[in-house]
Amino acid sequence: MKKLALLGAALLFPVLGYAAGGPTYPNDDITVDWSDKASMQRGAQAFMNNCMGCHSLEYSRYNRVGADLGIPDELMIENLIFTTDEFGERTKVGSLMENNMTAEYGEQAFGIVPPDLSLVARSRGVDWLYNFLRGYYVDEGREGTGVNNGVFANVGMPHILADLQGLQEPVYRTSTDADGNETKLITGFEIVKAGQLSAAEYDQYVYDLVSFLDYVSEPYRDTRKTVGTWVLIFLFGFGILTYLLKKEYWKDVH
Repeated sequence: MKKLALLGAALLFPVLGYAAGGPTYPNDDITVDWSDKASMQRGAQAFMNNCMGCHSLEYSRYNRVGADLGIPDELMIENLIFTTDEFGERTKVGSLMENNMTAEYGEQAFGIVPPDLSLVARSRGVDWLYNFLRGYYVDEGREGTGVNNGVFANVGMPHILADLQGLQEPVYRTSTDADGNETKLITGFEIVKAGQLSAAEYDQYVYDLVSFLDYVSEPYRDTRKTVGTWVLIFLFGFGILTYLLKKEYWKDVH
């Protein structure tokens, strides 16, 4: 598994905001399968290798994630923990999933502190994340990053997965409104430089990453749903008993 590079995951995943006005591309829907722990395991690996250098998951602990996703502590330590503590020793498996970037360094390097992504799947939604990470395209007019995004126009975050996806250029369709004003809309992409993964493989890679972020955003979702179901069953049964008890108490009053 490749090592993290501190700047590999860069800038502002956040300033993450919706593109201002108009339709976006891509605009696909996904459904995260919470029973597919293997997908979330691969997503955890993808996050640690590409995102953890700048972004943290400070509401999660390594061993809790491992327990939920079926990753033994030994494998977590060996393959998914790359940070060190204040003494220079590898971060303990029971620690919060924080990176080594200080807020001061992040602000100096990027102009803003790269945000924690613990809740990004809840705030943005899995569909948005999935499309955003697949929506980068070459834009030579953008200084610094040289890329733009079909979902989030003029995004500040560089295409950190370009080595995997490759580079693509947009296919446009021109739309004319009632006043004769023309607008170029992205309707697709063409690969101009192949990446390490095929299009299908890259889509799966992004899906796994988004699945992991969806889990991190609410790790007790399955437990919540189970508890909620039993609570409703209890309340329904209790309501019936209460009604029968009420009838028994009041039968001689009427």
